[in-house]
Amino acid sequence: MANAPKRKRTEIFALGNEAVVEGALFAGCSFYAGYPITPSSEVMEIMAARLPRTENGVFIQMEDEIASMGAVIGGSLAGRKAMTATSGPGFSLMQENLGYACMAEVPLVIVNVMRGGPSTGLPTSPAQGDVQQARWGTHGDHPIIVLSAADVPECLEMTITAFNFAEKYRTPVILLLDEITAHTREKITLPHEKDYEIFNRLVPSMPPEWYKPFEETVRGVPPMPPIGSGYRFHVTGLTHDDMGFPTQRPDEVKAIIERLHRKIDQFFYDIQLTQEYDTDDAEIVVIAYGSVARSAQLAVSQARAAGVKAGLLKLKTLFPFPKAPVVTLARKARAIIVPEMNMGQISREVKRVNNGLTRVRTLNRIDGQIITPSQILKAIQQV
Repeated sequence: MANAPKRKRTEIFALGNEAVVEGALFAGCSFYAGYPITPSSEVMEIMAARLPRTENGVFIQMEDEIASMGAVIGGSLAGRKAMTATSGPGFSLMQENLGYACMAEVPLVIVNVMRGGPSTGLPTSPAQGDVQQARWGTHGDHPIIVLSAADVPECLEMTITAFNFAEKYRTPVILLLDEITAHTREKITLPHEKDYEIFNRLVPSMPPEWYKPFEETVRGVPPMPPIGSGYRFHVTGLTHDDMGFPTQRPDEVKAIIERLHRKIDQFFYDIQLTQEYDTDDAEIVVIAYGSVARSAQLAVSQARAAGVKAGLLKLKTLFPFPKAPVVTLARKARAIIVPEMNMGQISREVKRVNNGLTRVRTLNRIDGQIITPSQILKAIQQV
């Protein structure tokens, strides 16, 4: 029998924000609540059109970003894969409910398309000033997963990854884009089912009367049933015992905080995603993320053509910070360059783990313009 013809893959010419929507729908997102804000608005606008057409898809425009996060938490607790998208000022408003989601272990995805700040700043210009806010914006000693995308295909890929991590580790996940990445238009190929493994949250298999919603497990991730499915449990932002009820007992407080960290820490190998270009013999290593990584890749290529042994480490996971590859490269490089559109937020992390192994130079731009390949190439030549 003749082989069946291969199904032609669908290609579209998409914005980064549109690719986020494609990734979310592919990952199984069925609930979106949000409030429009430049430069993330296209995510919400396209979701408003697309999500209600899917099976059981629900879209809600909320009155503000505070309410958006509350609705997304509720949607997730009801069993939906849930997300929202925003930019800096809206992300600031979300921090209290983000802390609630961290403590209550509610899986959800927040896409933050970064723009210039502080305050309303530069609403339509690129920046990368929300990196440390993504890590430490909500109060308390909490773990968090923060991802980044450098181009339009990665917007799709990393959105899928964000949902997988949220469901796998029962935690909020933040995906950071910048205005350039979000508003660049490129050809992307829409994925087939076999292209990505999609992870769905673990639900309890024991009878409801045996269920402990926050009990210790080998992976540190308790199963999570949808509210209304017969499993009754208490949800609170207070420190709680394994049944979900508030506690101030030191042993119980210590146990839950340690478990929240351990369920992330023990899976660094799965979560910390990086990509290397020409690093095998690199004497000068550029460490970059977001749209700046695209400029850096071209600069490294141009440096190589000029005889300079340069390489690039692109960070797709920003937190937990991927210490191991940075340290490995720092041990053999004579210099590291960290270009970013802020005053040095990832550079600070690089210097922390570098700990004197090699020289680290920060290349900043804070005027609402992208860091160009020529600027990075010049920095490579100077060191």
